[in-house]
Amino acid sequence: MKSAASRHVDAAKPADAMSSQKSTRRRVAASALVWALLLTAPYWLPLTGGYTDLGSRVLVFSLAALGLNLLLGFTGGLSFGHAAYFGLGAYGTGLMLKFVTHSTPLALLAGVALGGLGATLFGPVTVRRRGIYFAMITIAIGQMFYFVAVRWNSLTGGEDGLTGFERTNIHFGHAILNLHNSTIFYYFTLFFFAIGCAVVWSVLRSPLGHTFVAIRENQKRLRFLGVSVGFYLWIAFAISGFIAALAGALYALLNNFTSPEDLNWVLSGDFVIICVLGGMRTFWGPLVGSVIYVVVQDYLSSITVNWMSFIGAIFVLAVLFFPWGLLGFFQRRIQK
Repeated sequence: MKSAASRHVDAAKPADAMSSQKSTRRRVAASALVWALLLTAPYWLPLTGGYTDLGSRVLVFSLAALGLNLLLGFTGGLSFGHAAYFGLGAYGTGLMLKFVTHSTPLALLAGVALGGLGATLFGPVTVRRRGIYFAMITIAIGQMFYFVAVRWNSLTGGEDGLTGFERTNIHFGHAILNLHNSTIFYYFTLFFFAIGCAVVWSVLRSPLGHTFVAIRENQKRLRFLGVSVGFYLWIAFAISGFIAALAGALYALLNNFTSPEDLNWVLSGDFVIICVLGGMRTFWGPLVGSVIYVVVQDYLSSITVNWMSFIGAIFVLAVLFFPWGLLGFFQRRIQK
């Protein structure tokens, strides 16, 4: 006969399975709702005043924060220099369109390659340190690229930024994808946002992603077990950099312009704020944080020059009352 403890365990198994199924259904339903809203955004957003372009900007910043969140929220590395790879992606795309080719796909590919390879090359230097030293190295590397862009006037345009290029239509035989149309460009951006989400989701569901989380939770124990922590941090940094570069390339296409400000540490801080606002340890947190940040910035900047003060106040309140971010807060409430 089974003992009382065994009967208690057997009785608990169906309850745990049912709870897991409910949690899975909630996640699927939430994801379906998010994609439904994103797919229909051009139809329920106002069609005047550039609101479709604002939606594209939300997706671009969400993609950049999604890449950073892989490093910050799931691996535990605070980077204040991710704008470097975002900006390299933007400059790579802009320079390619201006001097080499008028092909948007090739320019996009060049921007992603430039920013991603930059993160891959500087990753081993960066991941040698942790904590505040890690953050300081990322700032130093980012500012190095920033000052190169400012000083190299003949190539980058200096402080005035890089102009003289624009996104071009994509030809599929007799069909033409008109990227000059704001709605079509929104779906073009959404397509690459979906690719970024698929990459991050696949990584997080894989043993590699579980290793990233283990590094965040207890790096010393992993070193004791013989895991090469630095190598996995480098992988996380490189993947994060490629996604940030993709976002930067799309940002250059959105504005038909890029400047040294796209490389500055201030923009890196904006990406960190977006992750914290939405929820660092949640998958959709960067999207939620980006919606809040971009919409509030767009509204406040139209009524006051001191809009950054309000953004700072919102950030402080979020840290004080929602330390896990807005999405993290609601998830914990639902679980309780």
